[in-house]
Amino acid sequence: MPAACDSVLEDIEDIVSAEDLKPHDRQFVRKNVFPKVRKRNSQKNIQADDDPPSDSIIPGAQKIWIRTWGCSHNNSDGEYMAGQLAAYGYKITDNSAEADLWLLNSCTVKNPAEDHFRNSIKKAQEGKKKVVLAGCVPQAQPRQDYLKGLSIIGVQQIDRVVEVVEETIKGHSVRLLGQKKDNGKRLGGARLDLPKIRKNPLIEIISINTGCLNACTYCKTKHARGDLASYPIEELVNRAKQSFQEGVCEIWLTSEDTGAYGRDIGTDLPTLLWKLVEAIPEGAMLRLGMTNPPYILEHLEEMAKILNHPRVYAFLHIPVQSASDSVLMDMKREYCVADFKQVVDFLKEKVPGITIATDIICGFPGETDEDFQETMKLVEQYRFPSLFINQFYPRPGTPAAKMHQVPPAVKKQRTKDLSQLFHSYNPYDHKVLVPKDPLLMGKMVEVNIYEAGKHFMKGQPVSDARVYTASITRPLAKGEVSGLTEEFRHAPQNGTNWKAQPSAEMPVKTPLGWWMALPLPWQQEGGGLKILSVSLALLAVLVMFYYGGMKTEL
Repeated sequence: MPAACDSVLEDIEDIVSAEDLKPHDRQFVRKNVFPKVRKRNSQKNIQADDDPPSDSIIPGAQKIWIRTWGCSHNNSDGEYMAGQLAAYGYKITDNSAEADLWLLNSCTVKNPAEDHFRNSIKKAQEGKKKVVLAGCVPQAQPRQDYLKGLSIIGVQQIDRVVEVVEETIKGHSVRLLGQKKDNGKRLGGARLDLPKIRKNPLIEIISINTGCLNACTYCKTKHARGDLASYPIEELVNRAKQSFQEGVCEIWLTSEDTGAYGRDIGTDLPTLLWKLVEAIPEGAMLRLGMTNPPYILEHLEEMAKILNHPRVYAFLHIPVQSASDSVLMDMKREYCVADFKQVVDFLKEKVPGITIATDIICGFPGETDEDFQETMKLVEQYRFPSLFINQFYPRPGTPAAKMHQVPPAVKKQRTKDLSQLFHSYNPYDHKVLVPKDPLLMGKMVEVNIYEAGKHFMKGQPVSDARVYTASITRPLAKGEVSGLTEEFRHAPQNGTNWKAQPSAEMPVKTPLGWWMALPLPWQQEGGGLKILSVSLALLAVLVMFYYGGMKTEL
């Protein structure tokens, strides 16, 4: 029979750091400990009895600084981790210098993002800060040298961030990297009804699935997020309903590939979207995330109908990456340029005024001058109003990193040429700027447009225009924890009445599992709301709150 220490654990937890004492060391030290006589009448000792020692560790009382890099999915994860920590009693701060612990939520898409992440770890260590790492970098490569001895929270384990932070503050190194499973089947990730702190109280970011079905040769995110795992429709709809009850007036759907949603659980994206549309109050809006061409081709008719719905933005992000079929084949993108054009042409015809965003990689291994010129022609033809231009970076462990690389100078020049082409045309991007007015936050108002640029239109609210409120209730305050309704804040727990507290300064350590064990109620409100008709423009003024403690970078 194998020894107990030979068993395989799914998670690597409670790893003892190299600095910790070994068992025999503890025994040796114990023999050399002698009782210390206290002078009872010392005023100094009386004071010490009243106040805890300066080096005492009381988890839940520390300040935490959170920094997030990368995509909307990563931002959503960061919001969830902040919410749980705040609900537990930790103070989320936007001042990194005063923080006791840094929670660094990483992105592995490009080298520069990981470089920033690595530099932040070094800076935290130099400042004697406790550190917890999250996101795709440590999930994909937890054994990198610069991650040794540091606590890690996996991308599917964010619901356990309080445990990891608590143990890290105590001086332990903890690593939770396992997958969420139900009867052996991989789940989309942590529960959607966890507390969170939205960077913008008016916008709820919902991850509808994690992972994808592709195996792109350049992608490192696949190593972290894995294969496709979708959330059930009911859970997603309930999360949306809860968000609207908290004053949200815009839902963003995100994932590594929204178009692939549901293929692992017997449903599809259009089915989910129609269910969500039913739950959206009039005046509130839904924004779709990125979808790859192969998985939307078979749903074009339904997607066009959905994108024409008055409560859905006429916007879709469809990455092409290259206009060369040979390059797409080397990337293993599973579509050709003709497929991409078919999607774009159909949607532009069926959805008037639609905004199509796309991505392009410059200098992928093997890309010739002719290949790149095909990409330039594609951009000239469609004049994409939103274009994400990326110079290729070989990511460690990916097949593309082993391919013959394009010289750095050539990659840089191609990136520059494409950027110049993008800036040479001036399509309207359906964005309107109005004079800053806190009273208009989250509202819709009629405006006169007096100036237009490449990425914006400027407008002035029409005098005496009706201001329409999209939210069905007052939005949460900046930094307020989502998911903790007044009912739950006052719910008795072990004979204690829990009182509402500002999320950043909750003095009482809320028992873990209190909010996790309770379902989040959704109260239907009767009556319909009418959309304000406007003659020139209809504006959803979504003033982004900069939440310094959760700074985001690409």
